[in-house]
Amino acid sequence: MKISRKVKAILDNYGADSPGVKANLARILMQGKLGGTGKLVILPVDQGFEHGPARSFAVNPQAYDPHYHFQLAIDAGLSAYAAPLGMIEAGADKFAGQIPTIMKVNSSNSLAGGGSAPSQAITGSVSEALRLGCSAIGFTIYPGSDAAFDMMGQFQDMAAEAKALGLAVVLWSYPRGGTLSKQGETALDISAYAAHMAALLGAHIIKVKPPTEALEQDEATAVYEKVALPRAKLSDRIRHIVQSCFDGRRIVVFSGGASKDRDGLLDEIRALRDGGANGSIIGRNTFQRPREEALALLSDIINIYKTTN
Repeated sequence: MKISRKVKAILDNYGADSPGVKANLARILMQGKLGGTGKLVILPVDQGFEHGPARSFAVNPQAYDPHYHFQLAIDAGLSAYAAPLGMIEAGADKFAGQIPTIMKVNSSNSLAGGGSAPSQAITGSVSEALRLGCSAIGFTIYPGSDAAFDMMGQFQDMAAEAKALGLAVVLWSYPRGGTLSKQGETALDISAYAAHMAALLGAHIIKVKPPTEALEQDEATAVYEKVALPRAKLSDRIRHIVQSCFDGRRIVVFSGGASKDRDGLLDEIRALRDGGANGSIIGRNTFQRPREEALALLSDIINIYKTTN
């Protein structure tokens, strides 16, 4: 596998990691239509756990089949496919070597009430990720939750095991719970804090939600206003999130979130690009559309990341 100068420069930011970890990061960064550009588009399909099968797949019944998602990611020329254990097991043999996979090793579900302490159960393992040929594990933490410290400890244990065995580590850092308001879950100061925590915990790839202009913490608000940090435009806010991840020394991708209309989604992708994001990890906005429509949309997203503003 030939590695581009851009990807080599990104890998150089991970000086403490083993050749095995860097090789798996390179596989993701060199895969698909964005291979070698330093940009990523990843398909995540963990919504069956999070929201249930009908809410996730009934609008596009083909998506009940795990093979559908493997093939969608491959045909669209994506960088990787992320899913829980069972989804990857269902297609790991047939699609072996065709696209890097990321095993999501913890999950929540909408039947469990988290209250002020939302958490996730461990639903996969490093050994299973290795058995199935995955390039990375994926884990979610909820900064702000009363259970956040336990989740961070679980992540550290699994991340250390994964790195020791040559797997890359992706961390979903989604603030919620505790005393956070609903608005605060995506407020700029909280989102930047969550992204920074993910970098401090040793994640190779950090996944957060696009932040809003809101500010949640009084102490942080005073600092943001004192330095007049730009936050009116989404691209400005994305730039601040990237800055919070070791000034761009860590790969940062942004979720697609709830279903959006096509134009709104593409406008958001342009803002992510302009703010310096490494890419998108986008699920429902693609697999809930008919296959040909999803492929066309993903092609448009990839083309946006290929261009500079």
